[in-house]
Amino acid sequence: MLEKINHLGIAVNSLDEAIPFYRDNLGMEFQGTEEVAEQKVKVAFLRVGESKIELLEPTSPESPVAKFLEKNGPGIHHVAYEVADIEAAIASLEQEGARMIDRTPRKGAHGARIAFVHPKSSGGVLTELCQPGH
Repeated sequence: MLEKINHLGIAVNSLDEAIPFYRDNLGMEFQGTEEVAEQKVKVAFLRVGESKIELLEPTSPESPVAKFLEKNGPGIHHVAYEVADIEAAIASLEQEGARMIDRTPRKGAHGARIAFVHPKSSGGVLTELCQPGH
């Protein structure tokens, strides 16, 4: 079902402040920013090998990322696993008893289709299923 780790989502207060560390200090390939209005975030992707780091800056106090930052401060927000067929992955997880935040996929950054598994079903880790857009 899972093909690879697609990205690690990291909540930050400011993309402008966070990007230079990953790009300049760590030497990751900066791939640009995008606003995902549906998620109330602005994201920046940086490539490292086959995977990416997704920096998440909230665009609204009602954003789930803003609430995460209030509660936890900056840090790892989620792990995203790439899947070829997100509907099949959701069905399989639900059949195995996993609690899904998203029972149907929604739009993510870069045209991807995403769905989140509730942290109570994944050992406290917010887990994202990610089917890349083509």
